[in-house]
Amino acid sequence: MNFWTMINHQSFILIMISIMLLAGFIMTRLTKKLLLPNVSGYILAGIIIGPYVLKIVPLEFVRNLDFISDIALAFIAFGVGRFFKKETLLRTGKWVIIITLFESLLAGLLITLTMYYIFKLSLSLSLLLGAIGTATAPASTVMTINQYHGKGDFVYTLLQVVALDDVVCLLVFSIVSSVIVALDSGQFALTSIVIPLSLNILMILLGALFAYILNLLLVPKRSQDNRLIITTAMLLGLTGFCAIFNVSPLLACMAFGAVYINVAKDKALYHQLNIFTPPIMVMFFVVSAMNLDLTILKSFGIVGVAYFVIRIVGKYLGAYLGSYLVQTSKEIRNYLGVVLIPQAGVSIGLAYLARRMLPSDIGNLLMTIILASSILYELIGLASAKFALFKADAFNSEN
Repeated sequence: MNFWTMINHQSFILIMISIMLLAGFIMTRLTKKLLLPNVSGYILAGIIIGPYVLKIVPLEFVRNLDFISDIALAFIAFGVGRFFKKETLLRTGKWVIIITLFESLLAGLLITLTMYYIFKLSLSLSLLLGAIGTATAPASTVMTINQYHGKGDFVYTLLQVVALDDVVCLLVFSIVSSVIVALDSGQFALTSIVIPLSLNILMILLGALFAYILNLLLVPKRSQDNRLIITTAMLLGLTGFCAIFNVSPLLACMAFGAVYINVAKDKALYHQLNIFTPPIMVMFFVVSAMNLDLTILKSFGIVGVAYFVIRIVGKYLGAYLGSYLVQTSKEIRNYLGVVLIPQAGVSIGLAYLARRMLPSDIGNLLMTIILASSILYELIGLASAKFALFKADAFNSEN
């Protein structure tokens, strides 16, 4: 008799969550020795304890945890919003936006064309892979910059690009989602695209409204505990409103974070959330990895390899062309694209959302490609970032 059938449902859930958190922690002990980011350990832990390797966590349990991705994405997007302070955007000017558009959109375009015309994948799957491929995960990059005390124009440009990158990705994903809705309905009526986009805009405005309300609620005398309670309640509420209209919470929560940082100038709240959210992020990455079906990976390995390589090529060429167009320094032009390799966080969250829009077998293929490539990107992300910082002469000479 299976041990799990002998205990009640509540105990089973609590034990599973405990195993997921502990597995993520234990695996980071190994990845730290290898100088890899923690997210690599979380993903590897999910694969190992998941239903396709050791089978410690059953597949039925994993399939009931999709809500974790929505919660994690809400916090991720809110945190990304803090990079969009008005004075920062005015200082960077148009040239950072141009570089970001080139490196994001060229990678997405190359992926979509390759998947559709060479590998003959469905248009929906090709578009979604291309949209997700535009994203860049800043975690490995920021970790390397902090570790080696990176400095100078190269680092400044890099941080701005990776912050704007996710905005471009979310906008592209929203547009692609609207197109797929039109494809599924069999009608290319204007309303099939206008209505989903209008709902996204409505949720963005709601996120901005929530920011003003939060600013009114978080008065100076408010305790740290209550600041956290109110912010979490509003983030979950905004995510719930988005779910009612079947809209991704990413753009709305990002608008929430961006407007709040500009209105309140309250950096401390974001630091407080960073202390609060690690268990949520661990569960998010572990659960995401537990969906990695290794049997599908064997069957469609060439597609995953192509996605992995083409995205790197697109990111590098796009960053190079964008930098050349706006006449940046040779260091930025030659090495910026090398640091844009990592992909996790937002991309995995979008893969979750995309899987719901596709038939189960195709959705699982997409999830497998994104998860497998994310692991590989994270494994080489630190080395590539260190190499680029060294070649761009962005290291602090004392380190």
